[in-house]
Amino acid sequence: MALGKTKKYAVIVAGGSGVRMGAPTPKQFLELDGVPILERTIGRFISAVPGITIVTVLPDDYISTWKGLCTSRSFDYPQIIAKGGLTRFHSVRSALAKIPGDATVAIHDGVRPLISEALIREMFARMEDGCRALIPVLPVTDSLKTLHRKPDGSLSTPEGIPDPDRSVVYAVQTPQVFASSDIKAAYTQAYDTAFTDDASVARKYGIPLTYIAGERTNIKITTPDDLSLAGAFLSLH
Repeated sequence: MALGKTKKYAVIVAGGSGVRMGAPTPKQFLELDGVPILERTIGRFISAVPGITIVTVLPDDYISTWKGLCTSRSFDYPQIIAKGGLTRFHSVRSALAKIPGDATVAIHDGVRPLISEALIREMFARMEDGCRALIPVLPVTDSLKTLHRKPDGSLSTPEGIPDPDRSVVYAVQTPQVFASSDIKAAYTQAYDTAFTDDASVARKYGIPLTYIAGERTNIKITTPDDLSLAGAFLSLH
């Protein structure tokens, strides 16, 4: 698939500490089939879009760790390093400060290493057709319940609140791709706890969102079970 001439960037957000993984090392540095997760993730973008500029967002305490990993593994693709912030919102804003306003930028979780090169290329190509924001989504297939958590940790069904309608609920993935001028402007807004991803920031700013089918294998590795599942997906290819 031919891509346009607009300068392309990928912000790879790896600013978390990975407490839910229960490992002494942040999850982005754990190995998946012998390769650090973050290296696999960045590698997908490099292969999909030759010449893409990578902006890697890392916790300040682990920037030297990542540089050491890149050196030891001869992973020498040029990267711009941005320091992670208090929240994902602040981490992305830090990265966007390093990107010009006349580019196309994909913002992707560093622990989603199984994104396909085909979807990356398709999303950048769609942006050349006039999209301002392109978001991958998947329909939710599980039944959904609205529950209340009691102080003791148990769950109960709240009175008068219906369960969500599954037919209109979708799970959101990354990469989320934007015209850089739009998303840089959106991130000048004050932080809001409702900002769970870049699409929510863009939507509040009034940027129209376009949606594209995501991928079931494009999982976010957060727990040891996720790591095992990612390994199983890799073994199928």
